[in-house]
Amino acid sequence: MSALRTIQVLVKLLPSILALRKDRKQWINQEKNQIDSEQFRKNARKVLATFISLGPVYIKLGQWLSSRADILPQPYLEELSKLQDSVPSAPFDQVKPIIENEIGAIGDKFDQIDPNSISGASLGQVYRGTVSGQQIVVKVKRPGIEKIVAEDLKVLKKVLPFALRFVDPNLRYSAKAMLSQFIETIYEEMDYTNESKNLKTIKKDMENSTKVVVPTVYDELSSKNVLTMEYLPGIKVTNVKELDEKGIDREQLVIDVHKVFFTMLLKHSVFHADPHPGNISVTDEGKLILYDYGMVGRINNETRFKLIRLYLALVERNPPRVVNAMHDLSMLTPGYNREVIEKGIELSIRAMHGNKPDEMEVQSLMELANQTMSKFPFVLPKNLALYMRMASIIEGIYKTHNVDFKFVKVLRNILQEENLIPRAYVEELKISFDNFSKSIDSALKMGPEMKKLMDEVQVYMKKGKPMVLVSGSIFASATFIGSVFLYQSNEILGFIGMISSGLIMAASGFFRKY
Repeated sequence: MSALRTIQVLVKLLPSILALRKDRKQWINQEKNQIDSEQFRKNARKVLATFISLGPVYIKLGQWLSSRADILPQPYLEELSKLQDSVPSAPFDQVKPIIENEIGAIGDKFDQIDPNSISGASLGQVYRGTVSGQQIVVKVKRPGIEKIVAEDLKVLKKVLPFALRFVDPNLRYSAKAMLSQFIETIYEEMDYTNESKNLKTIKKDMENSTKVVVPTVYDELSSKNVLTMEYLPGIKVTNVKELDEKGIDREQLVIDVHKVFFTMLLKHSVFHADPHPGNISVTDEGKLILYDYGMVGRINNETRFKLIRLYLALVERNPPRVVNAMHDLSMLTPGYNREVIEKGIELSIRAMHGNKPDEMEVQSLMELANQTMSKFPFVLPKNLALYMRMASIIEGIYKTHNVDFKFVKVLRNILQEENLIPRAYVEELKISFDNFSKSIDSALKMGPEMKKLMDEVQVYMKKGKPMVLVSGSIFASATFIGSVFLYQSNEILGFIGMISSGLIMAASGFFRKY
């Protein structure tokens, strides 16, 4: 069965892999205005249809790939971000034993559970019910899903090495890392105790927010395979007609969506990484209701400030600082060519059609990251990939509402409200000082020879000897000091300058006889 499934998957995926190979080549080598975006989207829609036809694991893979700017061209990311995790539900008589094995008899634990599911996803399905007169929802793992996932992951591990023979080396590096991250994520999602912890953490973090509502978990009715939560109905965040009928300010709604999700990212330990429209509703008062906490990202303070530094470097259009931040975020492969990557980032920034930083939207920043990452062997760490997924999905919500909105202004406000910008600049200064210290340490290796030459300067000055050595020493010292500062932004030129200062002094010593 495994061999047959492997062949089936390979036959279905190979046309998409070959199309992606061609599209990546065009995306990397051609200017944006020369690219047929519609053809890219057509190929991306075929990929999406293929993933849906292959079943639950590949639907989740498609969702995961929608965050991978290091793997897919931007039109692919945009199309795959539309992939809704919707699968016909299994019959309730297959689900009932799972609930009762985990929780106990339904008649004893619940007032009732409606056997008709309100939603079906690739890994689980959701039912409405009541407990002690309170409306609840029960999320149950799909019957037999562990076996399906285990078998398809084995197939994926076999297919991927073969498929990667047809793509460029940069993609091979990213894809291998992506697969291990994806496997880790899908197993996390299948354990509902993880989702329960995520939900409780986010609920506590956002308890002072007036913009968001998070459901309560019923611990006594939850387990690894069953999650029972408070039922919170609302209007789907992209249902423009109903929102208008309720008098909801949609411009403010878009701002609130960005503030809620980016505050989680920039302030708290856990952020919701799957904010597609099916996971966000709106109350009659305009508050956001968040569902489905299976896919979350975790960013510690150190990583958070590295990410803020990257953002600041991008909007301030400073390629050396962009590379510094990417290096610190482990986004660059070992042995990368700094000069080449800096040049690539500089060209990508120039290609943004002269947008002012405050006019940039998520899409602009994502396109910048995507164009740059596609050209070099970058790799996105798991939580940065989840961050990019979150950002791109939210961008889709904004486009649906088509209101006056500037992402960078909102993001800057969040950074200012949380006093994060000054702290990010402090981190940048610390790093610059560390680089300065390292450059001094490297330069001091030439110390003994330079001290000897400086001693000779003093001797010759006392004897009234020709001033070639003195002038050369002053010039060499100026070159050396300037090189130390240059080293912070360009290590190669800085190091060349330091070597040059030594050569200048050596030449001065040689010509002192003449």
